[in-house]
Amino acid sequence: MIVITQPNATEEQIQRIVTRVREFGLEAQVSRGASRVIIGVIGPEALLREKPLAAMAGVEAIVPVLKPYKLAARDSRGSSSVAIGNVRLGEHEDVVLICGPCSVESREQIQSIATIVKESGAKILRGGAFKPRTSPYSFQGLREDGLRFLAEARAKTGLPVVTEVMDPRDLPMIEKYADCLQVGTRNMHNFSLLKEVGRSRLPVLLKRGFSATIYDLMMSAEYILNEGNSNVVLCERGIRTFETAARYTLDLSAVPILKSKTHLPVIVDPTHALGLREFVPQMSLAAVAAGADALMIEVHDSPEQAKSDGNQALTPEIFAELVPRLRAVAAAIGRTL
Repeated sequence: MIVITQPNATEEQIQRIVTRVREFGLEAQVSRGASRVIIGVIGPEALLREKPLAAMAGVEAIVPVLKPYKLAARDSRGSSSVAIGNVRLGEHEDVVLICGPCSVESREQIQSIATIVKESGAKILRGGAFKPRTSPYSFQGLREDGLRFLAEARAKTGLPVVTEVMDPRDLPMIEKYADCLQVGTRNMHNFSLLKEVGRSRLPVLLKRGFSATIYDLMMSAEYILNEGNSNVVLCERGIRTFETAARYTLDLSAVPILKSKTHLPVIVDPTHALGLREFVPQMSLAAVAAGADALMIEVHDSPEQAKSDGNQALTPEIFAELVPRLRAVAAAIGRTL
């Protein structure tokens, strides 16, 4: 169940509620919103029904949650926003562009692209220092050098950095440089990794597995939330179907469905779904129309020379032409970009 505190609840009252929950042998997960604190109470249903929390000072409401993803559920919580550096993602925030190359290839490359995407309207820089590749012979990333180059690009442009973590052993290193941890599609079911990023101080961008249902994605988010990290962003990036015209099928129906089920921000990565540059702009526009809180778009200044996924990266010129169109679509649905 969920305990919703009164807007004027004191810190002492909140801590007293948490202490009482734990005295009952239940688990308490605290999430702080702009005006209220939400306390997720986890334990056997029979035990939850027996415990009198509604009469405690500072409690506004007790809401039972019947869904298995109790912490990710939207029930009575509305929506959350997640801060990545100085940028907030959420349905009541601006639509955000998260842009950059698939892989960090050099200091000069990432600084050049970071400058380009910022000038066109991007608010967050993406770039891979550790690359999960289908072939063991493909470029695997620059590792810590890549992280260092990302941090230098952040210092130059002011753009916070999102980068992928593949191995729990690399997490302490990545935390030194990044503003947000990305869990990629291949690791959505890596529960050991999910638990580790759930203990991190950094927000987590969780990509949907390419063979995962919406329920699967929600339960993976629950792993992270259950470890105490309430700053989780969900990303639709295409699923595997019988269709072969594009790399994956971008499931835009997932955006409104997820928003009806969870308070977490929902974003879309059209680049990896399509795998082909010429289709990315149209699906980016469609994603904003569907209600995406952010777009994750690959941009490369020399895609023909890219060490990974050059055929799907937008050129700076295409990206610059796309941004005003994205703003127009956002405005049409009552949002800004």
